[in-house]
Amino acid sequence: MGILLAIAGGIMLGFWAMPEKYIKNYAFENAWGLCYLFMLWVFPFIVAFSMIHDFSNVLTDVGAPVLLKMLIPGFLWGVGMMLWGKAINYIGMSLGFSIFIGTIIVVGSLLPWGLSGLPQIEGGGIHTGKIFTILFGITIILIGIIFNGRAGILRSAAEKTKDNSAEGNMLTGIIIAVVGGVLCTGFNVALEITHNGEVAKNIIGDTIVAHGNEPWLASVASMFIVYVSGGVFVVPYFMIMLSKKKLWGKFKVPEAGKNISLTSFMAALNFVASIVFAYSSFVLGSEGGSIGYAIFNTLSVVTAVSAGVLTKEWSGAPQKAKIALYLGLASMIIGVLVIAFL
Repeated sequence: MGILLAIAGGIMLGFWAMPEKYIKNYAFENAWGLCYLFMLWVFPFIVAFSMIHDFSNVLTDVGAPVLLKMLIPGFLWGVGMMLWGKAINYIGMSLGFSIFIGTIIVVGSLLPWGLSGLPQIEGGGIHTGKIFTILFGITIILIGIIFNGRAGILRSAAEKTKDNSAEGNMLTGIIIAVVGGVLCTGFNVALEITHNGEVAKNIIGDTIVAHGNEPWLASVASMFIVYVSGGVFVVPYFMIMLSKKKLWGKFKVPEAGKNISLTSFMAALNFVASIVFAYSSFVLGSEGGSIGYAIFNTLSVVTAVSAGVLTKEWSGAPQKAKIALYLGLASMIIGVLVIAFL
């Protein structure tokens, strides 16, 4: 069940940026600023306070020390999310997802071992077989990321203009995607961080149940904390950029209603996908931060790459680029299967 939930959440996450393709006459700051406002603050507040009984007291009982420990990685995750949007604008959805999420998988799947310890076998001792299996799967996924990066370079060379802008944009986009991916591992750190020897997600789960709520609502509470923390940086950043570039008036376009609907749909997809993953992480227990996280993120890449192909993002790319892209996609799927079932 935990693996199936991680797969479902990953598929939802893979589609979340697709509506951005159909937003018209909005600058980057208008489209993504509105999306992040809905995603990081509006939806989390509405969902958490409407679904969780006595939520204010739940947060109080979780305690300031735990909330503060989750705030810092959540804040860094927010910075990474903002960079994700920029990377997609530079290098497209399929490649942007591949490099960004690939970085998250490689770094984020290993972080819980540093936070909560290595996988253990019953009765004590390190589970070396499980460790090598997970590392083997992540290595295969990393090979897929390299193939996808190669696909992007080949596509860039084919689209290269006289002023070399395509090549420069591709390199810039790849760098942004990698840096953003590293910062976005704060999402997993926030859930797996410990306080007095207990994992944060478990503390939240126990508190949720103690206040008469269903256990699965712990995932909603966890995502509320992470998303609101991320918004502490992202929302003010976009407000400053909108003012600096004098783009507030840009919201008033004939397509405003459609654009608002699309950005709110993007926000809903992202937030719900994260709730589904958070619940899968609770179900998987100690494996949620490594196995579940790798599956969740890899399936989002598979979905995003497939969506990019279907929307003809790669229609003008040379055959070698497409072959590299498909090899990368296949490698990532094999890596997930290794982690999930071996």
